[in-house]
Amino acid sequence: MKRLIERLLRGQTYREWLVEFTQFLTVGLGSYVVDVGLFNLLAYSGIVTFPGDAPMVAKTISVSVSIIFSWAMNRLWTFRNKSDKSKGREFVLFILVNVGGLLLALGSLGVSRFVLGFDSQLADNIAANVVGLVLGTAFRYVCYRYIVFTK
Repeated sequence: MKRLIERLLRGQTYREWLVEFTQFLTVGLGSYVVDVGLFNLLAYSGIVTFPGDAPMVAKTISVSVSIIFSWAMNRLWTFRNKSDKSKGREFVLFILVNVGGLLLALGSLGVSRFVLGFDSQLADNIAANVVGLVLGTAFRYVCYRYIVFTK
């Protein structure tokens, strides 16, 4: 068990890993604020007008901006000096990992709605924004640490 923990830490002390993980969660919280804040600003403030369904366009923009924010902050702060990949390749991997995280959230929501039969707003939020968020966050952290931001 000790050897497994040493391999998972990849040469870090437990304290170094805890700092890295805390930074990752902080960036995630910042990305969430960017996503929700920008979505509400674009969709409901009246500052801009979009063709078609404004919330759908606003959500597409807010998610895109939050992904770029997350990549930049993780690259510059959380996982700095831990990657030798080109920025382009790293960004493509980052996007693919985020699509995987999205699929986990959608999968949680789908299981709740279509397998378990829960279709209330509360059930949808628990499935997508609690269970899906936890699963997606764990998936993203592992992939960032061992695939995206590696040498």
